[in-house]
Amino acid sequence: QVQLVESGGGLVQLGGSLRLSCAYSGFTLDDSAIGWFRQAPGKQREGVSCISNSNGITNYADSVKGRFTISRDNAKNTVYLQMSSLEADDTAVYYCATDWGAPFPHCRDGFPVPEFGNWGQGTQVTVSS
Repeated sequence: QVQLVESGGGLVQLGGSLRLSCAYSGFTLDDSAIGWFRQAPGKQREGVSCISNSNGITNYADSVKGRFTISRDNAKNTVYLQMSSLEADDTAVYYCATDWGAPFPHCRDGFPVPEFGNWGQGTQVTVSS
């Protein structure tokens, strides 16, 4: 059974850092991708970052490039999102999801929300000034 569970959210000051974790089970990253997405109140869910396959291909939304870093620990079946220089606009519920079952991993050339499923429950990130 494919399952993803996020953790690590919380309240952080402007300019601070936070690391989110996504523990996954029931599939491998060898031929699929895991993406981090976020949804702020009143806004659509948007892609933040992704990682895929054994080569560790990664991709980022322009709004987080240079501030966020995605990584994985294969031994722990966990994907991390290290967030630094946090801004007020980063406040949102953060979700991880996978495109497991897709004909190819959706990461290097983009990671559109509709291609991902098996969503976790989300973790709230609030950046305060």
